[in-house]
Amino acid sequence: MRLLLIEDEKELAIALSGALGKHGIVTDHTMHLADAVELTRQNVYDAILLDRRLPDGEGLTFIPELRRAGTDTPIIVLTARNEPMERVEGLNVGADDYLGKPFLVEELVARVRAVLRRPSSLAEPGIVAGRMMVDPLNLNVTIDSTPIDLPRRELLVLVALAKRKDKTVLRSTLEAAVYNYEEEIQSNALDAHISRLRKRLLDAGAGVAIHAIRGVGYLLREE
Repeated sequence: MRLLLIEDEKELAIALSGALGKHGIVTDHTMHLADAVELTRQNVYDAILLDRRLPDGEGLTFIPELRRAGTDTPIIVLTARNEPMERVEGLNVGADDYLGKPFLVEELVARVRAVLRRPSSLAEPGIVAGRMMVDPLNLNVTIDSTPIDLPRRELLVLVALAKRKDKTVLRSTLEAAVYNYEEEIQSNALDAHISRLRKRLLDAGAGVAIHAIRGVGYLLREE
C-alpha cells in the first residue's frame, strides 16, 4: 500500500511515515499543495492523507481539484481543525474521512483500510496463486490457510507481484511499491529482496515461482 502524506509539520511527517512503515505502508511526503498535484500525476496512490493548514494554502482546495482531474483516490483529512462544522466542511468538499489531531496511528491505519473497503475504492479481494492467498489490503499471506510471516519489504514485493499475477512487473513498479521517492535505492536491493522471497516461498511450498524477465522486471506464476 502506498500513501501520499501532505503535511507541513516535518517532524510529525517523519514520525508518521516511520510508524506507517511498520504496518507495511509506503509513504511519500510533501509539505506543499503544488508538489502534491505533481506527485498525483506521476504516481498511483491507494489513499491521500491531507492536512488543512499548508504553506501554500488551505488543504481542502486540493480535493475538488483532484476530483476534477478524474482521480477518485480516497482522501483522509488529518488536522487540528476538528470542530464539528470544520469536519462538515471537509466532508462536504469531498473528503472520504476526517481525523482530528492528535490521533493513534492504529486508528489511522484502520480508517485507511476502511475507506479502501468501500465499493468505490480500488481495494482488491484476496488473490489466489498456487497454494498461496495474498490479501493486499490487510497485507496478509497464507499458504493452505496457514499464515506466513514475511519481512516488510519482501511482503510488499510479493503483494505487487500477486496483484499482477502472470504479467511482467517492471522493476520501477516494484521499487515504487517498496520505497518512497525520497529513499536511496541500492542497485541490487530489489534483486536481494526477491532472492530471499523466492527461497521462503519454495521452502513453504507455496506452489508459485518468481521469474526474472531480463532487463525488464519479474513475473509471478503458479508452478
